[in-house]
Amino acid sequence: MVSSPHEAMHRIFQEHPGLFSRVSEVLGITIPPLVSVTVMPTDLTENRPVERRVDTLLRLDTEDDEPILLAIEAQGRKDTDKPASWAYYLSYLFTKYRLPPLLLVVCQDRATAEWASCPVSIGPRQWPALTLRPLVAGPHNMPVITSVAEARKDLALTTLAAITHAADPDIGAILKTLCTALRDVPETIADPLVELTAQGLGNRPAAQQWRNLVAVDLSFYKSFMAEEIRDEGRTEGRTEGRTEGRTEGIAQSILLFLARAGIDVPDEVRERITTCGDPDTLNRWLLRAPTAESAEDVFAGEPGESAESGQ
Repeated sequence: MVSSPHEAMHRIFQEHPGLFSRVSEVLGITIPPLVSVTVMPTDLTENRPVERRVDTLLRLDTEDDEPILLAIEAQGRKDTDKPASWAYYLSYLFTKYRLPPLLLVVCQDRATAEWASCPVSIGPRQWPALTLRPLVAGPHNMPVITSVAEARKDLALTTLAAITHAADPDIGAILKTLCTALRDVPETIADPLVELTAQGLGNRPAAQQWRNLVAVDLSFYKSFMAEEIRDEGRTEGRTEGRTEGRTEGIAQSILLFLARAGIDVPDEVRERITTCGDPDTLNRWLLRAPTAESAEDVFAGEPGESAESGQ
């Protein structure tokens, strides 16, 4: 069964075909400026009962009149059978289209990325007939973007970077940066990126962090995940029958962020959070929780609040 992170890691190139130009810069590969990108059929099956499909296939037309076929594979773990499949893909594409093919492998963990990066020689040791050399994007080389200004320069790259860093200890700050950057863009751009981020995080703890961040302000986009969160809120409201149910949920999210970060929460701080009945105040605290270094940091900036004392 194909996982949602697997889908997000290659589908983002379908949604933003020009993304590879920026990714190639990050990976140290010079690709001429693109003049057009064509999403191509991914079915590489021959006329026999052996089905082979690449995750995403793009034709990149560049200014130097040499098109490139870009095959993109999302790889979640080491798989000794994959290099043979990848070599087949590239050979098939070159045979069918007579265009230079390039393979990009997108990973979410360093071990898999390092494995995928190793060249694979095909043929006798004395004279390899082919050498498979994938480009690999993963947590070992994708940027950690925690500046909102930098994130706004390229939202697609920021989204892919967040997906590849799903297990990073700083994922809370990365996701908060992306969420903030998406608030000021049109829904037609923000919606798919919000969903791709949710898919890319899969069932990792970061997925709940993303849901909590998005739930703070649902007005800046409408999407499947937004409706899901709204439905949860409606169900909670019907069950509780009062505002306390909503505030309790936000308070528990704040405490969950702090607990996952290994931050000790004094009794007076816990009481202040759990007894607060104002959703707007709790939402402000929730925004600060992912990057807090101490429990008192969630109150920083509140009227009459001292950053040093938390009082």
